[in-house]
Amino acid sequence: MSRPIFEVIALGADDAVAAQDGGADRLELVTDMAADGLTPSRATFGAIRAAVDLPLRVMLRLSDGFSAGDERGLDALCEAAQGLRAEGADEFVLGFLDDRGRADLEAVHALVDVLDGCRWTFHRAIDRAADRDALRLQLAGLPGLDTYLTAGSPHGVATGIDVLCAEAARVGEPGYEPRLLVGGGLLLDHVPELRAAGLDAFHVGGAVRRDGWAGSVDVTAVRTWRAALDAPVAAAEPEAEPASARP
Repeated sequence: MSRPIFEVIALGADDAVAAQDGGADRLELVTDMAADGLTPSRATFGAIRAAVDLPLRVMLRLSDGFSAGDERGLDALCEAAQGLRAEGADEFVLGFLDDRGRADLEAVHALVDVLDGCRWTFHRAIDRAADRDALRLQLAGLPGLDTYLTAGSPHGVATGIDVLCAEAARVGEPGYEPRLLVGGGLLLDHVPELRAAGLDAFHVGGAVRRDGWAGSVDVTAVRTWRAALDAPVAAAEPEAEPASARP
């Protein structure tokens, strides 16, 4: 199995440098974690782009929750995406639901048109969907969609780990071609089981900040995660032979 992808949330250039030095493969750029991560400014993107050479996935989300808002809100999202593209951004994170818990295709299609082939992640809106499988089929084949960021549950990885492991076994089925990026309450203790199930992409934010979101990314914590993700995957133990089958 190839080396797992390790994505770290960065709020600014200091975070980005620490994450890169610690061994992160990619950054998710956001602002305002009190609202679970909103779109950063063009200036913030530019400062981070100048500070590191890692791939950067930029959040497209202007308010808390999983709604794109009204027509004006969607127009503002598209304008933000256009501005970030003009600044050099070429990877993004987005995801919106309608009031029935299905993918908001109007919003998603509008942004995908603006992104014009850029790669993007559908974020944890999937964990709030009425039907995860149906949402995947709604989005199947959209240009640029290569990742789902998910905890398997709206309550985090600890609750959703069985769903994540089950979905890992479905990779390649219709709607399951994009990579699963595990994030949302992810702990180091979860990693061995997830790796054994074949999951190979992981996303953290607060877990690599010793002082929470008020502090910066800690390079030592990033290195600890990098080492855990790169550790050999334990082989599954063979099932015990039934007593009736023994000679």
